[in-house]
Amino acid sequence: MAQEVLTAAADRMKKSEESLQRELGYIRAGRANASILDRVEVMYYGAPTPLNQLAQISIPEARVLMITPFDKNSLEDVEKAILASDVGISPANDGNVIRLVIPQLTEERRKELAKEVGKYAENAKVAVRNIRRDAIDELKKLEKDKEISEDELRTLEKKVQDITDKSTARIDEITAAKEEELLEV
Repeated sequence: MAQEVLTAAADRMKKSEESLQRELGYIRAGRANASILDRVEVMYYGAPTPLNQLAQISIPEARVLMITPFDKNSLEDVEKAILASDVGISPANDGNVIRLVIPQLTEERRKELAKEVGKYAENAKVAVRNIRRDAIDELKKLEKDKEISEDELRTLEKKVQDITDKSTARIDEITAAKEEELLEV
């Protein structure tokens, strides 16, 4: 039972790391990244459909995203969806494909985005600490119910802390990589 608590805590912490990585993928770093279009949904024959299911998204240049719809009739719908989304880039439609040119970031905007990355990282660390607290509470219940001894509880609490430290270090690595990417000119 105690091992299950440790495994569950480690899995939940891993999901927090993955969630952070996903959130950071939505932040534009002045370079083309197809993940900024992950949240865009197009009204396609009356049903909201994710853009990546309706079109091929490619990166022909460092700062250009090219969207080629599988159905040429949906080109205007795709354009409308991009304009209505939170992407913040005006699409250029040439009749066959849509191009999104990612603007170069100013130094001030880079620093703002780096602060935003720090906020996301702190939220992820708070989530990891909450998971640690929940796991330790569960272990204490096991000790109270006499399923594990007091010595085992101390050992397991140290293991939970080790898992937490590794997860926090991974969050720091992810954050540092994104900040470096943002501040790179």
